[in-house]
Amino acid sequence: MNKQQLAAKIWESANRMRGKVDASEYKDFILGFIFYKYLSEKEEQFFLGEGMTVADLEQLVEEDEETVGYAQNRLGYFISYQNLFSTWVRAGNDFAVSRVYEALSAFSRLVSPHYKQVFDGIFITLQTGLSKLGDNTGSQTKAVRDLIHLIQTIPMSTRQDYDVLGYIYEDLISKFASNAGKKAGEFYTPHEVSVLMADIVAHHLQSQDNIRIYDPTSGSGSLLITIGDAVKRRMGDEDGIAYYAQELNQSTYNLTRMNLIMRGIKPSNITVRNGDTLEDDWPYFDDSDPSGTYDPLYVDAVVSNPPYSQRWEPEGKENDIRFAYGVAPRSKADYAFLLHDLYHLKPSGIMCIVLPHGVLFRGGEEGAIRRNLIENDKIAAIIGLPANIFFGTGIPTIIMVLRQKRDESDVLIIDASKDFEKVGKNNQLRSSDIRRIVDTVTARQTVEGYSRLVKKDEIRANDYNLNIPRYVDSSEPAESWDLYASMFGGIPIQEIDALGKYWEALPGLREELFAAENAHCVRSRCEDTTALVRENESVKSYIARYQTAFSELRQQLVSTLIGGWEHVNAPSAEASVAEEVFRLVEPFSLVDKYDAYQVLDDVWNVVAADLEVLQTEGFDAARKVDPEYVLKKKGGKDVEVQDGWKGHVLPFSLVQNALLSTEAAQLHDLQDEMSRLNGECESLKEELPREDAEESDSDEPCDLTEEEIAAKQTEFALLQKKLKSLKKEAKVQESALEDKTREAIEALTDEQVYELFEAKWVTPLMGDLNALPQASIDRLIKKVNALEEKYKDTYADVAEQIGEAEKEFDAMLGQLVGDEFDMLGIAELRKLLGGE
Repeated sequence: MNKQQLAAKIWESANRMRGKVDASEYKDFILGFIFYKYLSEKEEQFFLGEGMTVADLEQLVEEDEETVGYAQNRLGYFISYQNLFSTWVRAGNDFAVSRVYEALSAFSRLVSPHYKQVFDGIFITLQTGLSKLGDNTGSQTKAVRDLIHLIQTIPMSTRQDYDVLGYIYEDLISKFASNAGKKAGEFYTPHEVSVLMADIVAHHLQSQDNIRIYDPTSGSGSLLITIGDAVKRRMGDEDGIAYYAQELNQSTYNLTRMNLIMRGIKPSNITVRNGDTLEDDWPYFDDSDPSGTYDPLYVDAVVSNPPYSQRWEPEGKENDIRFAYGVAPRSKADYAFLLHDLYHLKPSGIMCIVLPHGVLFRGGEEGAIRRNLIENDKIAAIIGLPANIFFGTGIPTIIMVLRQKRDESDVLIIDASKDFEKVGKNNQLRSSDIRRIVDTVTARQTVEGYSRLVKKDEIRANDYNLNIPRYVDSSEPAESWDLYASMFGGIPIQEIDALGKYWEALPGLREELFAAENAHCVRSRCEDTTALVRENESVKSYIARYQTAFSELRQQLVSTLIGGWEHVNAPSAEASVAEEVFRLVEPFSLVDKYDAYQVLDDVWNVVAADLEVLQTEGFDAARKVDPEYVLKKKGGKDVEVQDGWKGHVLPFSLVQNALLSTEAAQLHDLQDEMSRLNGECESLKEELPREDAEESDSDEPCDLTEEEIAAKQTEFALLQKKLKSLKKEAKVQESALEDKTREAIEALTDEQVYELFEAKWVTPLMGDLNALPQASIDRLIKKVNALEEKYKDTYADVAEQIGEAEKEFDAMLGQLVGDEFDMLGIAELRKLLGGE
């Protein structure tokens, strides 16, 4: 299975196994054991690579000082054979939780003195929390043993496996965060926000060879790692990045260290501190070697998502050089974190910080700091994010981009708050939303209704208030009604002019749709706007030219992705294809290039996952099938049992459509017939008396005669018999089709595999890309129909309809009878309505 499927399986199992343990606590157990497995297997691979055999590994004992020292110098730690993760697994039912306590204690003793800062105390949260997994050692042993066997399924033997490991670790952190409520904010920045900040930073640093990056509130370390990944994709040398992090919460600090180490980052490139960032700042130095380890820490990039509006202690901070632009108020440390980040930035560096929206307009000390930052040209951009985008809080947030030294004095303000998709309880940035923001920031563009470059003088005139709506109006224009058209009919020319981008792209369509009524209005020339627009020659020509422009892309994709699958780097290839898509879309103004990018990215997730499997397992992975498992209750427990087969890479449905279409169509027809008969049975149940159809919800008495009831009972019985026969036949056909599909996949020729990958990857992408111009035409049709409907009835028409309705109502009132007071009330109402 690919990494997405494996991650989903592990999460499902872990979430089920945690029982009543809080998600924010259980993550420390499973992530801690994953990390221990990583360290164990890394040591095994190291010694096997040094010439040891598998049998020799049993000689790894703490008493062998030479081997221990060798491992410490090369790896930074030593784990004896009896404490290896693989040894735990082999112990089976003989495993006991006491072995974990012993192993973690031994690990702490045997960390290299040179790497204490990286490894020391890294398992303390796991070690002290194991008791929460059960009421006694027996239940704790079972819980840990189940976890160990689950984690054993994560591969860690190759470079690709480490990528899978990193993905699973990140996925688990994300899912635990979504289940941890308010506690999630302590350790996780949503991946999409991390990617946005990473792309902005990486673009700025793309020409540098050696880079220092720093997160002073590092959480799980995911934000820092995402920044590093984006930077190294551009610079090529991952060893040229030094990572600095600080985190107050100890268990979260341990997550940072684990996450960084498991991404293959050299311990020498990791400097992580456990402490209060605002109270215990760099310069960092080791007490045992102050002069040799002194580092005042100035970096190329700072990224942070600090706790919002946290209380802090500002007393005495006016003399702290970090706060030269002002001291944040006691009740809100937002600007304290910002100024801390800015202080550690090199003159050529860049920083991105997530902050609550209030930092843009709150007064007092914060207003003074904001003024100083603006006057000293430190704020490069402000990005307004959608609400409810972070776990545990729904407050609006921003990303502020700052530089120590800038050539510009203006501020780019972006309102990206409207661009997102709803995912569960939260809003989420799409790939196209991220790309739009990054492009706007890097090009420093003004885009109507989205972004604006604001001069310093304008900000001064607004008393340094940076509230986004003051500068960028992203609201939908209010609905207005033209008075003349409302009174006399027609569609105002001004509202037709507002659709100018369509008329410019589709010459002649406006004239075919509308005829001039007078200098103020036009009238519609046709009764069926939809049909006219779709049959218009200009529209058909526009779509045809678009599809022609994209026709060569299909062959390029087939050649690159399928012909050269072995050497495709999925992220680089997507970036290259995206640029080609942007180039092809550019002449077609009705198609938003970011819609096209989203189409590409949605399909690319499938492409990348498949390429990963092929490049890891080889081309024959396409000819593999896997057992399909489902959970079933056995003995009161959920047990996985096989329920058929599925393609390892190629879905059964895809293969059936291509190679077994006749058999698949026959089964589909049979299932349709079963559905139809089910419907007839349900209808008969409703008609029959309740005692003859117990599932009927009707309580009304049956008005059928006995003969009619008998006839319907017979009909019902015949339908049930036929349905039972069809179900049996369908089961046979389903089984036969599954067997044929499995055999077909295992016997695929190389040429058939190529054709199926084209059908899975390229055909959906090209279909979705080619559908974009029609979607824009459909939006035009909707707008024109709305205008026609808006002014279809004049005020006189509406007044006449109201008058007719009042007359009908008055006539009805005249037929009513009642006592003296009722009649007086009715008479008064008729008088108000203008009746008698």
